[in-house]
Amino acid sequence: MKPIVQISLDLTNIDEALETAAMAMRAGVDWLEAGTPLILAEGLHGVKKLREAFPGVPIVADLKTMDGGYLEAEMMAKAGATHVVVMARAHAETIKCVVQAGRDFGAKVMGDNLGCPDMVEAAKWLEDLGCDYVIHHIGYDERRGIVAQGLRMPSPLDQLKQVVDAVKIPVQAVGGLSLEQAIQCPLFGAPLVVLGAPLTIDADAFKTADGNLEASLRLICEKIHAYGDIAMK
Repeated sequence: MKPIVQISLDLTNIDEALETAAMAMRAGVDWLEAGTPLILAEGLHGVKKLREAFPGVPIVADLKTMDGGYLEAEMMAKAGATHVVVMARAHAETIKCVVQAGRDFGAKVMGDNLGCPDMVEAAKWLEDLGCDYVIHHIGYDERRGIVAQGLRMPSPLDQLKQVVDAVKIPVQAVGGLSLEQAIQCPLFGAPLVVLGAPLTIDADAFKTADGNLEASLRLICEKIHAYGDIAMK
């Protein structure tokens, strides 16, 4: 599988999200993500606007579904999302409903293991329930809370290889990665590289980061795409 670069539009304004998305596409990004803050701020309207502006581009709706799985996945798919996100901490029936809705409406399902006591087992469980991808995720609040206690910030890279080895579906690592770490993800066998807070978004203000973001994104995309095919099981 060739590496895929996804940008997480963790913004709260659709106009800024569209502007950032256009810049990301110029830089070589493959997938767009309607981040949770954007969906909270703009709802289905935000996903529809992204689909109108970028008709041929995969769009991930990061709704972090915990219940009402079929309806939420159906709504996001009909709004233009090609990928929807369900949480591993949801009930198994919810995950099954999201998977069924994905099949019924042509959307792929990404299962997110954020907050699971055993991240590796959660990834395997998500695969067993029919998810198409695993998001190996260390949460924003979790990272900040642990650092506030004077402890080392956990990283998705800590267990990324174990998660990749445990499943046959593609894995994406999310949560506080530096630019260098994000670029290294394919070396762990994780072909889906997501760029978001704090890489491209101001993680505290949830607005586009300052600086020459387009040039930085272009360099990152070139390095990630240069890996070529990533071996899958």
